[in-house]
Amino acid sequence: MEMTLNSDKKRSSVIPMTIVAVLFFVLGFATWLNGSLMPYLKQILQLTPLQASLILFSFYIAVTFTALPSAWLIRKVGYKNGMALGMGVMMIAGLLFIPAAKTQIFGLFLFAQLVMGAGQTLLQTAVNPYVVRIGPEESAAARVSVMGILNKGAGVIAPMVFTALILDSFKDRVGTELTQLQIDEMANGLVIPYLGMALFIGLLALVVKKSPLPELANEDADSDANSKGHIKEALSHPNLAFGVAALFFYVAVEVIAGDTIGTFALSLGVESYGVMTSYTMICMVLGYTLGILTIPRFISQPKALMISAILGLLLTLGIVFGDNESYAIANVLLVPFGGAQLPDTLLMIAFLGLANAIVWPAVWPLALSGMGKLTSTGSALLVMGIAGGAFGPLFWGLTSSVSSLGQQGGYMVMLPCYLFILFYAVKGYKMKSW
Repeated sequence: MEMTLNSDKKRSSVIPMTIVAVLFFVLGFATWLNGSLMPYLKQILQLTPLQASLILFSFYIAVTFTALPSAWLIRKVGYKNGMALGMGVMMIAGLLFIPAAKTQIFGLFLFAQLVMGAGQTLLQTAVNPYVVRIGPEESAAARVSVMGILNKGAGVIAPMVFTALILDSFKDRVGTELTQLQIDEMANGLVIPYLGMALFIGLLALVVKKSPLPELANEDADSDANSKGHIKEALSHPNLAFGVAALFFYVAVEVIAGDTIGTFALSLGVESYGVMTSYTMICMVLGYTLGILTIPRFISQPKALMISAILGLLLTLGIVFGDNESYAIANVLLVPFGGAQLPDTLLMIAFLGLANAIVWPAVWPLALSGMGKLTSTGSALLVMGIAGGAFGPLFWGLTSSVSSLGQQGGYMVMLPCYLFILFYAVKGYKMKSW
């Protein structure tokens, strides 16, 4: 039975889509803070690139354990309550950063990241089906692109807020050896911002709980009793199974591009490393905008996905083999607008945001095509693909440690990721049976 909205939904989609838009902004803000948090903690706790990658690993690995339980919980309590519960868990995670900052125990930061990832997984599992099912399947990528602009727009703002509230006071310490007093001061700078974020998310959870957000119709009554059967049945659809893998590799390269750029900038001595994630997110917003304007009017979802994969491959080669002393791109694009002088390799990492933008909104509708009553199970499996955000940076950190090119060489791990996305765009999404 195809999932439909209840009778309240038929009256108007403005209010529910506005609420969902706010939630996508919150998801983006909390997620892309990691791009500034990672190099900041690397500096405070004196972490190696591999240790710093664990900050992202602990955030995204939560998806592996909580995606399917999230789908089960949503079937029990409904989509709206699932959204509220997800934000409640995120609020708790924000509060956990306070003792982590006070004690400067790396394990506590990782635990707070794990809890934040669990809350985001529950919220993602509840909120994504709304966007996919709110209108025609062929234009789903455009709707997801609208939400993506808000999500990545928050990714532009979050590093700027982080820098303004925390980093600006300490930017003169880049590349210097810190005293314990300076470390304490920098760590304590995290307390008020994370407390404020936790309180805001908690308030928003109450608003969603009391809101007129319509419920999606329940799937068949036997879904709980046969969840394993549903997983097996869902994975019997190759377009879904390959879609999960495509999202895994996509999130790996998205997180590498968005969250390691600041750490790479720190290694190059760039004082404004805290806002580097904003550059990547600006490119992603541009990509989403192009998606809204062109899909499906001028270009199909699969063709857009193919172009994205090819662009990602070309940029990755440019990053790995590029010259960190070259500023040609900055001289053309940034200096006329008063921008900072940044190496070409750093800006090519940011341009990956343009290559990555269309992948998520294109894969979701292609992967869920024909799933019917298995939509929420398929959605949960797709959300599990976010675990790529755990392993992508981890392999980047491992490769950085052994490569003669250091962190720059670590970006070669993106090549097989884009190759698989290219396979999905050309063939994988068409496969309806094994």
